[in-house]
Order: sequence, then structure tokens, then C-alpha cells
Amino acid sequence: MSLLTDLVNLNLSDCTDKIIAEYIWIGGSGMDLRSKARTLSGPVSDPSKLPKWNYDGSSTGQAPGEDSEVILYPQAIFKDPFRRGNNILVMCDAYTPAGEPIPTNKRCNAAKIFSHPGVAAEEPWYGIEQEYTLLQKDVKWPIGWPLGGYPGPQGPYYCGVGVDKAYGRDIVDSHYKACLYAGINISGINGEVMPGQWEFQVGPAVGISAGDELWVARYILERITETAGVVLSFDPKPIQGDWNGAGAHTNYSTKSMRSDGGYEVIKKAIEKLGLRHKEHIAAYGEGNERRLTGRHETADINTFLWGVANRGASIRVGRDTEKAGKGYFEDRRPASNMDPYVVTSMIAETTILWKP
Repeated sequence: MSLLTDLVNLNLSDCTDKIIAEYIWIGGSGMDLRSKARTLSGPVSDPSKLPKWNYDGSSTGQAPGEDSEVILYPQAIFKDPFRRGNNILVMCDAYTPAGEPIPTNKRCNAAKIFSHPGVAAEEPWYGIEQEYTLLQKDVKWPIGWPLGGYPGPQGPYYCGVGVDKAYGRDIVDSHYKACLYAGINISGINGEVMPGQWEFQVGPAVGISAGDELWVARYILERITETAGVVLSFDPKPIQGDWNGAGAHTNYSTKSMRSDGGYEVIKKAIEKLGLRHKEHIAAYGEGNERRLTGRHETADINTFLWGVANRGASIRVGRDTEKAGKGYFEDRRPASNMDPYVVTSMIAETTILWKP
């Protein structure tokens, strides 16, 4: 194994200018991440300088077998924490050979919304709290839980410390450092209310970069859990019963909200979100009805409610924002398996562009 480890950790810059670029894209389910690697002649820092590539869309549920070629457009570059050196991770989106975005390409429409002059002028900031659950590989049961049984009730696990409270910290810390190395603006991690469940936060990120960074952070976590022999779940309610679900709370502000008088802008934005509650819920992740029950720090899926410091609301405004009269708010409705391109752009479209 030592020889294998030595080869995996070879520093290519000692012997060649060539680099490895790992192209990443979203598969046919809208949640499955795919990737493959290619050799480039030298370091690249601008995605527009990277070559387009293709893949077999019939093997990812994104194209028919008789016309299976899907084209990858490089969109964002990150340092590769696995290969290191000058090697890179490349977040891509997918198009037909004619240049049309394929149906599962949600980035293209999001980029159009974020490039709209009205949205760009508001400089939308996002901070996304990505919750996830670590499962034992063969039984798909949370790590640290007794096989076929349950741990003690919720209470000691949130931000808990100790072998009987925190399960999987080595994976979590590895992911934290790998994201920082990659250039992702990961802002923190914590253990969650249900044992075996954790959270990382990405942001503040501006516009389309929030989606790019969250998807690559998910990819890095998938790769780390792959190595650790643990299954990564973004299911919004992985365990039925008296256990917290998993969400992707999305914190949001615009330039107007961050400026003096911003609290009034925030209240008007929340009012608009309430008017489009059903449309947002429909786009906020599969299986969210199992999570948004009105229990376990959620509002009922059919009810729109906002409040200051209320974790049982659809939208939470922080005490600091209320006191300062400006700041941000938190949309607590998105599920852990939401598409950040869809959620971030939809929030911007509703609060900035949409006229009720």
C-alpha cells in the first residue's frame, strides 16, 4: 500500500509542465455528480481557455443512445485538493452539440438571471448551510448508530464533542480543509441535531459563484466519503420519526438590504416570497414534504411564515438585522438535496425582478 500511496501523491511538477483537469458535471437525476479527467499541456486559470469536452449522455440518463453526445462547457476552476500541484477541478455545465442547454442544465438559466442588469446592480450575496448525513456503506444506516437500532434521543449531538456524540469528524475536517485548499469560500462546519448528521456553510458568495462553489464542495465531500467507505446522503429526511431532517438554509441579501433602510427592503422581499411560496417549494428539493412538517425546526410545507429569530418559520430574520435596520434573511425552506443554481437564482428573480 505504501507504493500505491507514493504513486497517488506523486508531484508531477517535478518532471512535467502538464496538468490534470478533472471535469465535473451534474448527471441525469439532478443530484448525481459525475467527473472524468484529461491531461492539459500546462496550468490554466481562466475557464474560457479550457477546451470543451463531451461525454456519453445515454449512460447518465441525459441523452438517447442513438444521439448520445453531450458537450461540457467549463465554467469555474478550483485547485484540486486530491492531486494538488497545478492540477485543477473544473465545474462544467452541459449542452447539446447544437449549443442548447440540456434539460438538467440549471446553471444556464441561473447565469442569465444573475447577468440581468437589475440583479447584477444589487450584488446578491448568498450563504448556504448544507446539511448531510453519513451512512454505513452496507446497511445505509447512520454512522455511529447501532445496527437495526437507535441511539439516545436528540439533545447531546448538536455541536457535540466525544466518541458517543460526534460520528465522522475526520471526514468533516478533511472536507473543511480540502474546500479551503480548493479556493471554495467555506465559512464553517458543525455537528447537527441528529447524530451522524453534519453541516458545512459556503459563502458569502456572489451570484452564480454560490452554485458553483456549493456543487464543487459537494463533489469534494463525495470523493472523501468514497475514500472513507462511507455513504453520503442528501436526503431531506433520512430517518423517519422524531429525528431532524436535513436542509440547505439559504441566507440572502442585496446591496439595498445591506444599506441604511435595508430592513424595509427585506420585508418587501419576504412579502414577495410569500406570494410565490408554492412555486418556490416546488423548486426547493425532492421529498421536502417529509421534512417540512411544522416540527423539528421547520414550518409546515403549506404555510408561509416569517419571524425574527424564529427557527420554526419559513423565513428567519436575525436579531442583529432587526437591530441594525439592515442586513440579510434566511430562507429555511430549501431541502438538503436542492439545486443551488435553481434556489439562488429563483430567490433573486422573485425579490428583485418579479412584479406582483
